[in-house]
Amino acid sequence: MYYATIKNCDIANGPGVRMSLFVSGCTHHCRNCFNAEAWDFDYGSPFTPEVQESLLESCAPSYIAGLSLLGGEPLEPENQRGLLPLMRAFKARFPEKSVWCYTGYNYEDCLQEGSRCRCEVTDELLSLIDVLVDGEFVQALYDISLRFRGSKNQRIIDLRATEKKGQIVWWEDEPIFSTHEMP
Repeated sequence: MYYATIKNCDIANGPGVRMSLFVSGCTHHCRNCFNAEAWDFDYGSPFTPEVQESLLESCAPSYIAGLSLLGGEPLEPENQRGLLPLMRAFKARFPEKSVWCYTGYNYEDCLQEGSRCRCEVTDELLSLIDVLVDGEFVQALYDISLRFRGSKNQRIIDLRATEKKGQIVWWEDEPIFSTHEMP
């Protein structure tokens, strides 16, 4: 697996200060994608064990709320296989920190046998992700006021609550961000 970049103090891709890993490789090719250079699976640098360890060490400070996976496309099967060791290590070291994953695939596609994003590690990888932001970026539905997503069709799914309830449960933001009013 290759990665395009790692952002050490990201506040745009999930709540709090986060580490964000942008993997390389995407087959969606959404119109006006903000990261089109990362469509190429060989773009950037190899994600080596040394890079993984450095990323994990950077997640250690208490002010880091979690890890966000973006791309490219984290749920391309090639990237799922590359991300699984990182996710296992992250959850073992930081069980209290959250993992967000941004994907152009719909959650239902990830569960459906025969889907192009489904492979032998999909279920385990999804079990290590707390929040999934799903759906392709659609320029016609772009809305700059949306928090943690780019277009209105994209959903923010609380995977742990979804797993418990057996149906999709939306992630709930802090009230101040949904109303823009101080308590």
